[in-house]
Amino acid sequence: MVLTVDIGNTRIKGAVFERYTLIEFLVFEVEMLQKKIETILKKFPNLKYLVVSSVGNVEKELFLAFESKLKVHFVSHKDAFPFINKYATPTTLGIDRMVLAAGATLQFPGQNRLVIDAGTCVTYDCIDANDHYLGGAISPGIRLRYQSLHNYTARLPLLTRCEPAFFIGNSTVDSIHSGVVNGLAYEIDGFIDEFKAKYSKFIIILTGGDADFLAMRLKNTIFANSNFLLESLNQTFQYTINND
Repeated sequence: MVLTVDIGNTRIKGAVFERYTLIEFLVFEVEMLQKKIETILKKFPNLKYLVVSSVGNVEKELFLAFESKLKVHFVSHKDAFPFINKYATPTTLGIDRMVLAAGATLQFPGQNRLVIDAGTCVTYDCIDANDHYLGGAISPGIRLRYQSLHNYTARLPLLTRCEPAFFIGNSTVDSIHSGVVNGLAYEIDGFIDEFKAKYSKFIIILTGGDADFLAMRLKNTIFANSNFLLESLNQTFQYTINND
């Protein structure tokens, strides 16, 4: 059994897998990390591996404290990945993006893939049918867009995510919601349209904390899976231990 842990910019997510089957999902704050892992170990005594992917600032020592009970593996650029990395600066490519690309490559062979991760940032990652990672794009996520409007203006209020009533806002609050939510939806649809115009036999994968919220607003057909990163983390690890 494998416990996968993804350390993002705002929270930690984890999942327990029996081979490729997700058994349990958990979300928690950094200060709860050790207690959560201890609870999972008691509940699943057959756990063998702890696999960590991190773009956050959690100290490795917090995970290494469990080395006596689990084999701890930190996903890194040195691992084996199922794609050829064509990024101009491969060592700067985020581990989370590499894991998502690996999951897309392994789950959807022989297709062109566009993976969209809608979290703190929105990342776009393109992997062609020949398993070449081509690159993508990074833009602010929903929460960052709300925060920037408040932080860099004198009078605009700080709002939280809300479904816009209409695309034409008839108040400042409604206008902000429309601009943030509809603006991001239009952006995502635009990237998808560009990708579709260039590639045939493709799949569009939408994941991340805002995936379900955004999926209903997109005009394009997508495969939405908010747990795709954790599933990809498990698949990437299975691939790594079989190809080292």
